Amino acid sequence: MNLKMLGAPLALAVLAGCSTVAPGGGFDSVAAGARDRIGVEPRLARDDAAARELAQVVETTLAKPLGMDDAVKVAVLAHPGLQASYWKVGIAQADLVQAGRLPNPVLDYKHVGNGGGVAIERTFTVNLVRLLTLPLASRLEAQRFEQARLEVAREIEQHARDTRIAWVEAVAANQALEYARQVDAAAEASAELAGRMAKVGNMSQLDLSREQLYHAETQAALALAGKEAVASREKLTRLLGLWGKDAQYSLPEHLPELPAAPAQLRDIERIAIEQRLDVQAAKLDAQATAANLGLTKATRFVNVLDLGYVNESDSHAPTARGYELSLELPLFDWGGARTARAEGVYMQALQRVAQAAVTARSEARESYLGYRTAFDVAAHYRDTIIPLRKKISKEVLLRYNGMLLSTQDLLADSRDQADAVSNYIDALKEFWTAHASLEAALGVRLGGDGKAQHVQHEQNHEEHAE
Repeated sequence: MNLKMLGAPLALAVLAGCSTVAPGGGFDSVAAGARDRIGVEPRLARDDAAARELAQVVETTLAKPLGMDDAVKVAVLAHPGLQASYWKVGIAQADLVQAGRLPNPVLDYKHVGNGGGVAIERTFTVNLVRLLTLPLASRLEAQRFEQARLEVAREIEQHARDTRIAWVEAVAANQALEYARQVDAAAEASAELAGRMAKVGNMSQLDLSREQLYHAETQAALALAGKEAVASREKLTRLLGLWGKDAQYSLPEHLPELPAAPAQLRDIERIAIEQRLDVQAAKLDAQATAANLGLTKATRFVNVLDLGYVNESDSHAPTARGYELSLELPLFDWGGARTARAEGVYMQALQRVAQAAVTARSEARESYLGYRTAFDVAAHYRDTIIPLRKKISKEVLLRYNGMLLSTQDLLADSRDQADAVSNYIDALKEFWTAHASLEAALGVRLGGDGKAQHVQHEQNHEEHAE
């Protein structure tokens, strides 16, 4: 065998064999990408000192009422499950470095006594198949490394989305609980007033029973609101990864108000295809299976191919030197089954790319429609229903003071006003939940001006190019 033919593969192998595992394990690039996508940069607790530093950051963040972005910050720093996922990148990078290392040679030494003579055989062998396919195997592991980075980035993005939604639900539940307390206190006062009026004959037993029933219903609603507040807070606490004294954090009293205008997004399907990490992961998976198919085809006929240097000496004969080639003959297994399997896996990967694109397009359309509808409904309550309800309450009070309406009319209006405020709180919650869902469906962040940050950057770039 002409050893000059091995020059290029050997050179590549030597260069690959010199690669080492980076200190950050490849997670630094994942953290930088996450910062652009979710607005917060995750950090890996690599050692005790880093863990203490992260704990200090979390403690400082929890010292004030926890905002939505602060909740995501705490989650990506303190959640043990996410910290465990971060190490996937380092593991994948170690596999990549290992795949680029030169195969260890094998040294055989034999010492045999024969009729008073001694035979010594020394063999030095190298796996040529692995050496020749080292560049292809390295590219395959590089794609797997990229897949691992995308997988961890997806977990971070999904966890951030879940945390934002849980924060919205927890704050809305606290706001609803506080309002339920006020409604119950008002209903209790109304029932007491109705009881006094009934005693002096100014209210019928039917109207009294109605007021007492309403108070009983507000008591039940208050109990359910308290249960919902505790459950939503505990869900948020789990997503934050907090326990002990850290779990005693405080939340804002109210949800954020609606933005001035909803996000006006064009080509939402294109945005989702370009930005969503699950679509990118599916594409990388198809590329990896294509590389794996190439590796399978390259080795389908040859499974074992060893090239060795032989040094053999005998006490009764001169020393013999030469080369030894070990080759597994493909008499029974020609590698066709392995190739067919690799081709099937590749076709599966292609169909998964298509399915990921279909899902991304559909979820983008659904999420944007839900977002716009939630904004319109909440804005309708804010701009139309609540002002009208206040106006009606003012007119009712004027007529009550002028003895044109009864106490029952005043109490009925109070109940209607309470229902309107509760519905507005629900509408605000639905909007901010839809807001977080839309960001996840498109793979971009919506800025405070209602624009998608990544998309706006691309549009400016296109306008500059024109």
